[in-house]
Amino acid sequence: MLMVTKIIDLNKETVTTEFKVTEDCIFVKDNNFTESGIIENAAQSCSAIVGQDFFAADDLEGEGNSVIGFISGIKRANIFLLPRTGDTLTTKAKLLSNYSSGNFSICTMECKIYTEKELVADCILNFLIQEV
Repeated sequence: MLMVTKIIDLNKETVTTEFKVTEDCIFVKDNNFTESGIIENAAQSCSAIVGQDFFAADDLEGEGNSVIGFISGIKRANIFLLPRTGDTLTTKAKLLSNYSSGNFSICTMECKIYTEKELVADCILNFLIQEV
């Protein structure tokens, strides 16, 4: 399930995304977006930064390649509140380090998730992103 509704801004070092929490989301329990959903939102948002290198600039639908990503480590994860259904999350991530070689990339990213102006979570995640 996609945990990003819209990419607001994307460049080689940062990304800002939005995600509207809906009742039918698999990460909603008792009208709250769960902790695992928050981490998945962070992961999918972060992966856009490095993942874009695996696609041609004019491939706006992402049909030219198949890419798979894994969270290889969680260095820090602070969750301050659980958003409610109907909330829109704004997720801001930045690339801290990246090693790319051929068809894979290993990277570390910092991510902050907000609802309105309230901080939902902040985390630092390690990823392995690979073209398949």
